[in-house]
Amino acid sequence: MTRLFGGLGFCLGLILVIVAGAELFTGNNLIAMARASRLIRTRAVLKNWVIVDVGNVLGCFGTLGLVLFANTAKLNHGALGATAVSIATAKSELTFLEAFARGILCNALVCIAVWMAMGCRSVVDKIVAILFPITAFVALGFEHSIANWFLLPYGMALDTNQVILWSGALRNLTASTLGNIMGGTILVAAVYWLAFLRNRPMG
Repeated sequence: MTRLFGGLGFCLGLILVIVAGAELFTGNNLIAMARASRLIRTRAVLKNWVIVDVGNVLGCFGTLGLVLFANTAKLNHGALGATAVSIATAKSELTFLEAFARGILCNALVCIAVWMAMGCRSVVDKIVAILFPITAFVALGFEHSIANWFLLPYGMALDTNQVILWSGALRNLTASTLGNIMGGTILVAAVYWLAFLRNRPMG
């Protein structure tokens, strides 16, 4: 139940991105479809990914600072902080292959949510389209690289016993980023491009 409600709460992030017109690295993996249609160059795709990824990471660090200053770890008699440390510890202990595979599965669901939201007309439609795939990936314990850029440093900042190692955190971030790219570009962008856009005239 904790994972389920956590997933519902996590949906707010993508809802804000889609409805408010922000940029998210994992969702932008769908830009590969434009490259496949030869509407943009590979350089433009990589430039977008790098800029948005760096911007997302800086946003995570900014949010981390605010959360630490707000001392939200003390909420529910310290249970929030303890949960954050537990989550970060589990993430840092994943093997490279585990984090990579979970990253693939995660961004397949994220990009499916973005793809469906693009076909919606109203804000309510977009929210409903996002709700189930995002809740599913959180509930199933998949790895989202941008979320992990907040969760891992936050857990480490609260980890007074120094259980969470930098090596484990960096392994997770590297593997989940590569997995997210694979899941978004291959399992969603490539598949839907082949299904719907391959034979469509360019321009």
